[in-house]
Parts: sequence; C-alpha cells; structure tokens
Amino acid sequence: MRAIVEGVLGWSRLSAPHGYDFNGYLVRHPTGNVCVDPVEPDAEELAVLEREGVAHIVLTNRNHARRADLVRARTGAPVLIHPADAAHARAQGATIDGELHPGAQVGPFTVVAVPGKSPGEVALHCPRRQLLVVGDAVIGTPPGRLSLLREQVMDDPARLRASVRILAALGVDTLLPGDGAPILRDAGRCLRDLVATFPD
Repeated sequence: MRAIVEGVLGWSRLSAPHGYDFNGYLVRHPTGNVCVDPVEPDAEELAVLEREGVAHIVLTNRNHARRADLVRARTGAPVLIHPADAAHARAQGATIDGELHPGAQVGPFTVVAVPGKSPGEVALHCPRRQLLVVGDAVIGTPPGRLSLLREQVMDDPARLRASVRILAALGVDTLLPGDGAPILRDAGRCLRDLVATFPD
C-alpha cells in the first residue's frame, strides 16, 4: 500500500483484459477512515486496513463491490452504496449495509451523483482539498489524461456525459479514479479537456 497524497493510501491490481490498474483507497479522517472500492488486498495491505481501521466502505457503483466483503469481515465497517445500484451489487454477492445519497457526508467527502454508467454511480468530493474520487464516471487512461469507458457498457451515455460536465465544474486538483492512473495535479483541466471532446 502506498501513499498517494497526504492522508490517502492506495493499492492496485492490474486488470489484464483492460490493460490498466483497478484501484482501492483508504482515506484517513478524524471521524473515521473511509475505504473506497477496495480491490483484492494482499496480506500486508489487509493488515494495514485492519491496523488503520475503517469506519465506512464506500462503493461508487454497482460493479465495484470487488473485495468489500473481505474488508467488511476484517474491519467490521459497513458497506454503503447508492440505493439505485444496491440490488445489482447484492445480486453479485455483495453485502450492503446502508445507502449513499447525494449531498451526504462520508468522512471528508460530499457524495455527488454522477449517473450514466449506472443509475447509482457516485463520486466523492472534498472541496477543502479539491480532491475527487471517482469510480466508473471517468477512468485514468492513458496516464495523465481522462477518458470514458466504452459506450456499450454504459446505461445512458448522454447522461454520463452530463454528469462529467458537473464534475468538471467542481473545484478539483487531485483525481483518484477507481480504474487507471491517478491525476495528482490540475485534474480540473483534465476533466475540462475530456468534456471538450464530447459530441453534445
């Protein structure tokens, strides 16, 4: 597990079919640490999660349950997801303990609705730090830039593009994606550059 930015640890697993990393994050916070979209941890990474403690496990979308059940079993933290994505996540075997709603606070983050890839996709925004954590709304590939997943895997491509426009209007300097490489500086510009490519 590595330090990404101050107060944020991350770990990754390469997805060979996609050609980029899937990422999990642990965000330290005085009110309780937040684990986001946890990918498979090795023994050392799992020990860090146990030692640091986890207050909440946040799933940004229905496809990012990943190893949430393992982290839940080892830390006792509840798993949270937007209610519109909960049934699908449960059908994939995930244990869901609570709901995420737009505007809610989880640790240092405000929950932002970014539907389109799925109806319950959310992002996590910390305005004070200009920090944004996303799941599948955008991906960090190629490194240093942002892109979208293939339209074939989106429920509503136009709605997702509208959601990304909302993200581009936020104050964002650092962007931590669930898929691909983090952008540690000037992520707002990267979001605006992506929006500039949209057809509508």
